Amino acid sequence: MFEKLFKRPHALARQRTGPLAEERRRYLVHCADQQVSPHSLRHIAIYTLVIATALRLADRPGDFISRIEIEAAAVRWANRQPKPATMHLARNSWRRFIGHATRWLAFLERLQPPDTAQKPFAEHIVKFSTFMRDERGLSPQTVSSRCRTIDEFLSQIDDAGLQLNLLCVAEVDELLLRKVQEDGYARSTIRKYASHLRAFFRYAEVSGWCRAGLAAAIMAPRVFPYEGLPIGVPWDDVKRVIGAAQGDRRADIRDRALLMLLAIYGLRSGEVVGLQLHDFDWEKEELNVPHNKRQKPRTYPLCRSVGDAVLRYLREVRPRSARRELFLTLYAPFRPLSRGGLGKVVRHRLRALKLKLPHYGPHALRHACATHLLNEGLSLKEIGDHLGHRSPETTRVYAKVDLTGLRLVGDFDLGDLL
Repeated sequence: MFEKLFKRPHALARQRTGPLAEERRRYLVHCADQQVSPHSLRHIAIYTLVIATALRLADRPGDFISRIEIEAAAVRWANRQPKPATMHLARNSWRRFIGHATRWLAFLERLQPPDTAQKPFAEHIVKFSTFMRDERGLSPQTVSSRCRTIDEFLSQIDDAGLQLNLLCVAEVDELLLRKVQEDGYARSTIRKYASHLRAFFRYAEVSGWCRAGLAAAIMAPRVFPYEGLPIGVPWDDVKRVIGAAQGDRRADIRDRALLMLLAIYGLRSGEVVGLQLHDFDWEKEELNVPHNKRQKPRTYPLCRSVGDAVLRYLREVRPRSARRELFLTLYAPFRPLSRGGLGKVVRHRLRALKLKLPHYGPHALRHACATHLLNEGLSLKEIGDHLGHRSPETTRVYAKVDLTGLRLVGDFDLGDLL
């Protein structure tokens, strides 16, 4: 591996004879398997040699290296003599040292894990999670969401010096009020938060962890049906966003396929990043989308434009990988695109057009899809089926979006009837 990266005799000799040569070589092979470019591999080789020397890894075989020690060595490396020409270069050296050291030592299993203190009531959360999954049969997304809420709430209880077994409803209401006053939570968010708390306290009462009747006493703000109006991107702007991704850059090719799946099919972000290669039936020209809530796939006819965008991504951009997920990161190590990564892509694309929107995430394109279908004359049942809504009540809110039709009703001339 060293021979492929270094042509100068003295540089090659330094790599071969430096400390932990075999460990550095194995790491380079691992990175090469992740399709890291030769230019980046050369930088990795240089930094791992520096790290092995700076941390004296050969003199302490088997020792775990802490992140504090890595950061201290990085500071010494950044301030070495001769120093980098500018403060900017010194800061970059420090960051690169830490990044390469952390990844390499983790590969060698010599990175000391961080000291994680046991979170308060951790055992309670584990038992509640098991109950929701095994007894209630709730989806992993619901279990994860509720556990995050309960973990945060119980941490607040611990910080406030309160005890779960002595907790009263007034103290719960005070903690909920802080969410509104300090964190700016909306009423709908508080309602969901309170619902998660009630579910937990019902289980806690049966388990004897808290006072009886606490779950029933937790009140949530009332949220009226259809009070929220889903705001999407105007369809002309959707076409502009997709059109702006028509370039030949790797990011443009991938982002165009992402944006079209979000806007044309109205997919959720989790459904897009969860797409597998086998979800596209190219012979039948169909797209099968597993529902991330009920695991029952929806089948769509594969639009020619969407199919062409996905095929171009597969042929020109997607790296060769054993992963079955359709969308991978653009840079090695290649891994499935996350929801956060997808959100970053959509926000960047929408803000680049200077659009003024209350929200810039992927769901704005889902709302745009629903509104466009409504304006095209599709029924709410057809729109709900297209979006994968389980209840018609979820789709009914889009009836409020047809402002043009409402204005026509308001301007209707009743003639002599009035």
